Amino acid sequence: MEAKVFELNDVVEMKKQHPCGTNAWKIIRLGADIRIKCTGCGHSVMIPRREFEKKMKKVLVRANGE
Repeated sequence: MEAKVFELNDVVEMKKQHPCGTNAWKIIRLGADIRIKCTGCGHSVMIPRREFEKKMKKVLVRANGE
């Protein structure tokens, strides 16, 4: 299976929708744990990298503009 590629400040789509109604999240910290911030309401969550890679669908907006 292909490894998912994501970087700091990318906006990603998650499999489940946030209670505020959006499923787009901005990556604001990378490491063993990843902190993501909801683009709808601004709520931030820190989750383990392995769990994040399972729950992430795709990258919506690249930070470097590709």
